[in-house]
Amino acid sequence: MAPTDESGQTAQHAPPTGTTPPSRPQAGGAAGPGARMPRWLPRAMVLALALIAAFQLGSWAFHQVTALLINILIAFFLALAIEPAVSRMASRGMRRGLATFLVFLGLAIATAGFVTLLGSMLAGQIIKMVEGFPDYLDSVINWVNATFHTDLRRVDVQEGLLHSDWLRKYAQNSAAGVLDVSAQVLGGLFRLLTIALFSFYFAADGPRLRRTICSVLPPARQAEVLRAWEIAVDKTGGYLYSRGLMALISGIAHYILLEALGVPYAPVLGVWVGLVSQFIPTIGTYLAGALPMLIAFTVDPWYALWVLGFVVVYQQFENYVLQPKLTSKTVDIHPAVAFGSVIAGTALLGAVGALIAIPAVATLQAFLGAYVKRYAVTDDPRVHGHRGRVTAPGLLTRARRLWTRPAEAEEAGTADSTATAAAVSGPGDASRGPVVAGESPSGE
Repeated sequence: MAPTDESGQTAQHAPPTGTTPPSRPQAGGAAGPGARMPRWLPRAMVLALALIAAFQLGSWAFHQVTALLINILIAFFLALAIEPAVSRMASRGMRRGLATFLVFLGLAIATAGFVTLLGSMLAGQIIKMVEGFPDYLDSVINWVNATFHTDLRRVDVQEGLLHSDWLRKYAQNSAAGVLDVSAQVLGGLFRLLTIALFSFYFAADGPRLRRTICSVLPPARQAEVLRAWEIAVDKTGGYLYSRGLMALISGIAHYILLEALGVPYAPVLGVWVGLVSQFIPTIGTYLAGALPMLIAFTVDPWYALWVLGFVVVYQQFENYVLQPKLTSKTVDIHPAVAFGSVIAGTALLGAVGALIAIPAVATLQAFLGAYVKRYAVTDDPRVHGHRGRVTAPGLLTRARRLWTRPAEAEEAGTADSTATAAAVSGPGDASRGPVVAGESPSGE
């Protein structure tokens, strides 16, 4: 048993003289009574919380102003598109603000006229469909009675439709959605006004904006910014002008066809096909041709086939003849790149991205093309798509090779023996020719 003192506690053995007793760690890893918190820990915690709060605040603010940033981007590309016209008018002595106002006035008049004509066409078609609805309903009822041997009447069908539950629910939902439609219309008008205002300022104060941006950059960077700005103006303006010219040609061609077929609203349909087919690449022509085909079908089903055939033929003519000549000096990008850029722009920004994707990609391609180092391509057939193939010899070729091998071997053996004899006879006897069997070298 361990020795104890009078108080009943176990006596501790004194350590040897000259040694320090080892310190025992605290239970559970707790710090000693004299330990303190590191000075950097509170600062690190405060800094981490501040960074998290700043990130959350920045993310919230960015999501709040996303719509505004998109509107500014649209306005910037619109200002780039009208920059050549404004600069040309300003170079002739007109004030830049007045030139910008005149360009915007022309665009507004053209847009209002197109919307008015398109709206009148749609309204006329809707009125025509409503007026002809009883005749359509009679034809459907007659077909059902003749096919299924029923006895339906138009009055019964109309009363059933008017007193049906789904019609009542549809009317209630439509009445409740009137406020939503009104809010969307007002929001669209406000967004349009915002885009017009920013684009007017960008176009009217373009030189001042460039000077402001260049004032915060060194001279070398200023030259790069001005060069990129000039490329963007050329590509965006060239894209819109070339597309506008092709839209005019397409609209006139389709108008002539529709007028010849006697399709109603031929001028408006021609403008519709021209605009939609040019500003939606690759598939825009087929999407734009759907409306003329539908209206032509109401006149005569064969007319719809005529319109479809003309749309397909004109698309090929435009792709291989018209477009390369008009866009070779403005927006020279591959059709596949244009289609992919439109898809990417739609995925990122919706309809806005589809409109600005092609000029943005053309600007980026032209800007990067000046800095990418190019080399001369070697004259290799594989560059032109000709692949070299190693074909195995045929059966006749292999048989000919086997037949000629013994003869070649015999000729080679004869030549070797002749060379050996000539070497033995010496250079002085070379004129005598080869040594014949049975004859001595001296000729005896």
